[in-house]
Amino acid sequence: MIVILNRDIKGTGKAGDVVKVSDGYARNMLIPKGWALEATKGNINTLEKVKAKKAEEEAARKAAAEELAEKIGNVEVVIKTKAGEGGRLFGSITSKDVSDALEQQHQIKVDKKKIQMAQPIKALGTFDVKMKLYSEVNATLTVKVTD
Repeated sequence: MIVILNRDIKGTGKAGDVVKVSDGYARNMLIPKGWALEATKGNINTLEKVKAKKAEEEAARKAAAEELAEKIGNVEVVIKTKAGEGGRLFGSITSKDVSDALEQQHQIKVDKKKIQMAQPIKALGTFDVKMKLYSEVNATLTVKVTD
């Protein structure tokens, strides 16, 4: 029997796949538990519509991320903090601090988890901070730490 999977099933396939399984497995396990639907023309058409809608939404999210990356590339964030001798900071600047400053100064909201900092900033100066906004969409933000 040919079925459309509603969820990932180890050894059978991933959600959305159209697979051939034994009749007993489909009738006794997959369909009663709601893990699969029989692959009728109507169900296959519905699956294609859902996949097309997901692809459209994915393209819209990627376009929005690319637009945001372009905005971020053109701005500089200035963070003022206390520093001691030799330009060493009392504390450090974290990804949350960078995210908050970006939102306050330029009204651009970016989740702190998307900001990729190997280590927090612990000195005065200008730093390039990388951001992964979406898969294959990266941006670089200039952060200036001053006294």
